[in-house]
Amino acid sequence: MHLSSPIPHKKARIEIIPLIDIMFFLLASFMMVSLSQVHMKGIKVNLPSGVSGETQSKREYISVSVDTNGYWFFDKEQVSPEEMQARLTKVHQSAPDAKVFVRGDRDTVHGNITRLLEMLRAAGFYKISFEIKSEALKGVPGAGG
Repeated sequence: MHLSSPIPHKKARIEIIPLIDIMFFLLASFMMVSLSQVHMKGIKVNLPSGVSGETQSKREYISVSVDTNGYWFFDKEQVSPEEMQARLTKVHQSAPDAKVFVRGDRDTVHGNITRLLEMLRAAGFYKISFEIKSEALKGVPGAGG
């Protein structure tokens, strides 16, 4: 004998609209996180400020830095002046169009930056950019100001 249940039998359903909402939320979240990531190759220095600076792309570039104590850095690695010259020459031979970003601490001696520029010229780099903190972006979060 077959007895039927008083509770009506319902088929399971998968609601796709909430799944789409969650996927769009995750996509938007990952996009915002990836846009906010900045790849810093240089060391942390106290950059001077400027009003007329422009933001540039930092893809395929090298960063050379001089800190307040006069120590030299190639990307984030401290090097001697002789090793800096050798590395700059090697980079120029392998990628002559590489962008060079100079990060000089605001409190470093002017002669250290001048010597670094002479090394860059001797290695063959003539298109050099200086990194500064832009006064125009001071109130913008994440702009480094």
